[in-house]
Amino acid sequence: MTKTAKLLLIKIIHTIIWLFFVAVIFYILYSGVFNKITAYTWIGIGLIILEGMVLLAFKMFCPLTLMARKYSDSEKENFDIFLPNWLAKNNKLIFTTIFTIGLIVVIVRTIYSLV
Repeated sequence: MTKTAKLLLIKIIHTIIWLFFVAVIFYILYSGVFNKITAYTWIGIGLIILEGMVLLAFKMFCPLTLMARKYSDSEKENFDIFLPNWLAKNNKLIFTTIFTIGLIVVIVRTIYSLV
C-alpha cells in the first residue's frame, strides 16, 4: 500500500470516528435540553471523557493524527481528516464547549429530578 493510500485510509477512519463523537456530543446536549436523560446519555458522557483521556495521554493529539503524520508533511490542520481547515483547527475548542454545556445541563437536570 502506498503512502497516499495509507493516508487516505487514515483520513476516512478518522472522519468516521470524528462523526461518531460529534453525534455523541450532540446527543448529550439534546438529552439535557429536552430532559431525555437515559443510560445512553451517561454512556455517551463516559465515551467523551474516555476520548479526552486518550487525547491527554497523547499530548492533545489524536493517535490517528500521529499515525497520519508518517505519511504527510502537510502543515495544514486538516491533513489527516476530511474537515474544512478552520473546523479542524478549532475542533477541540468548539466541541469541548458544546460537550461542557451539555454535561452541565444533564447534571443540573439530574440533580433537580432527584430533589
